[in-house]
Amino acid sequence: MLKTLPEEVEAFRDRAWRREPEARVDTAVEAEKLVESVGFSATMTDSRRPGPSLYVAVCGRRDAHMPRNVQKDPESSLTWVLKDELMRRGRVYYAKLGKNRATFVAPRLVPHFNALWGVARRDEAKTLSDDARSVLRVLRREWEMATSDLREASKVTERPRFTRALEELQRTLKVIPQEVLYEPWFTYIWALAEGRFGELLSRKVKRDEALREVARAYLEGAGMTLTGELAKVTGLSRVDAGRGNHALVKEGFAVRVETGVYRLADFEERLKSL
Repeated sequence: MLKTLPEEVEAFRDRAWRREPEARVDTAVEAEKLVESVGFSATMTDSRRPGPSLYVAVCGRRDAHMPRNVQKDPESSLTWVLKDELMRRGRVYYAKLGKNRATFVAPRLVPHFNALWGVARRDEAKTLSDDARSVLRVLRREWEMATSDLREASKVTERPRFTRALEELQRTLKVIPQEVLYEPWFTYIWALAEGRFGELLSRKVKRDEALREVARAYLEGAGMTLTGELAKVTGLSRVDAGRGNHALVKEGFAVRVETGVYRLADFEERLKSL
């Protein structure tokens, strides 16, 4: 069973995920281009976790490791600054999504992420927790609020409960952090996701199509995926990740190398064009 990637696949990822010094990301515009290119990207993960990452792209090397003292590390600091700027600009989707990981999503994939993880308004009462619905009710009335004000207005005053409610609302594509303030104190400004991405969130996408397109976006940047890799990166179940990859094989976009391992059908041609 294939457990490590061939060097030519790692080289392919170096180019696609900006893991090269000459292609590293250092501006918000470049960060947005990265997200548009790869479809979705983690924010602060390093080389120990697969998938595209803004932090790794800022470092411009495939072996980037997050240091213990991130406050004094210039690459970690720049990644944090770029994250804040992308959040403010609102040209790509940003929230804690699958497995509560801070994730950027290109606009073209927002309807597909919503089809997989979103909750329809008619299903909120039976799907969302009481605390999450309390926070959501306040935001639907006020539209945007700072963290402390939202906690007080929602009456979910215990910090752990409030944090879990916000994470739940982010995972289900209901709420996003749209601004962060550092003066006079640090706080996020929370808003309804539909305020910025309403048209995209209203698009109807079938679940099978969403699985296929999320798998396509990942494989286009990865070149090849190992067993369980797509599930680990996205938070999908292995069954759902497999369904997405199988759909790509069926249409001829991917080939199945062995059980759970998929490669771009035109990988060699793409590699030559790098």
